[in-house]
Amino acid sequence: MSFTETPEQLALREAVAQLGAAYGYEYMVGKARSGGDMAELYAEAGKLGYLGVNLPTEYGGGGGGMYELAIVEEELGTAGCGLLMMVVSPAICGTVIAKYGTNSQKDRWLPGLADGSEIMAFAITESDAGSNSHRITTTARRDGDDWILSGAKTYISGVDVAQNVLVVARTEDSATGALKPVLFVVPTDSTGLEYTKIEMDMISADHQFTVFIDDVRLPSDALVGSEDAAIDQLFAWRNRERIMASSFAIGMARYALNIAVNYAKERVVWRDKPIGSHQGVAHPLAQAHIEVQLAKLMMQKAATLYDQGDHMGAGETANMAKYAAGEAGTRAVDQAVQTLGGNGLASEYGLGALIAASKLSRIAPVSREMILNFIAQHSLDLPKSY
Repeated sequence: MSFTETPEQLALREAVAQLGAAYGYEYMVGKARSGGDMAELYAEAGKLGYLGVNLPTEYGGGGGGMYELAIVEEELGTAGCGLLMMVVSPAICGTVIAKYGTNSQKDRWLPGLADGSEIMAFAITESDAGSNSHRITTTARRDGDDWILSGAKTYISGVDVAQNVLVVARTEDSATGALKPVLFVVPTDSTGLEYTKIEMDMISADHQFTVFIDDVRLPSDALVGSEDAAIDQLFAWRNRERIMASSFAIGMARYALNIAVNYAKERVVWRDKPIGSHQGVAHPLAQAHIEVQLAKLMMQKAATLYDQGDHMGAGETANMAKYAAGEAGTRAVDQAVQTLGGNGLASEYGLGALIAASKLSRIAPVSREMILNFIAQHSLDLPKSY
């Protein structure tokens, strides 16, 4: 692993930063408060090739890896307009289809995911299963050549802007009778599929939904890849999700610290000196910056290992990165608000809305407690605790 980014990666970082600056926090929060979405930014990022930077070139992608896609997410977040659906559509769904899909499935879905003309949501969470994916009850059964899908999912991001949802379900193994996981691409306008918005006490242009799947009939080719390969598919997306969630949190943290640092340089209260000259203000900001940079290094290591094909190594480091980014991001936002005092909660400065958003980075898509369980068991070889 090199600690120096390539000229191409640096150029990508600069270009995405310029795109983010053209939209910024005001664009995001305006969409969020009006109940809208960030379709214009998503479309432009796709047109410029940023959304599909990790997808194969033969399907319209950039041929890069998770490292490059994480750069895009981080820089947009640093501008105050991170795109949650990047974590879902190109990172999870796109790479699952690119790795496990049939040639016809790749031809059908990857070009749209790469250029942003199509968005695919991802549905795994269920209200009674929580973090335990083995308790999923959404089921699929054969009916001739078709599949019949039934169940319910909750906290599914972006169903309102997606044309399709990649749904994790279970079906009966014909040989053993045991239930095994399967993945289906389900159009959001399918008969029998409905969704309702979950009202949240946070400001976000990305919305969460409960999805109801009532005997949705799907053609045979809606099944992604092989029916017997689904257990690999089920767990393969998790490293990508954690890497991208880390980049989202790191971008948010950088955005908050930039506001706080600029404020501390300009705000004068005593002796004609900016408050940033006082160690009581400077040291907590310096500490937050260190923690964010350490989290970023672990994220970059995880992305590098993933792109090199070391999925076991990436599993450990992606979990560590997600934990570190969630902790560092939450503390960075908290310290930024504290630096501004009352102004930290004023809409003018764009920090108050990040309090709940930064807290979410410690909860989703996997809680810090589950990450600690993973590290205790797999890194420290301690007995499984759950």
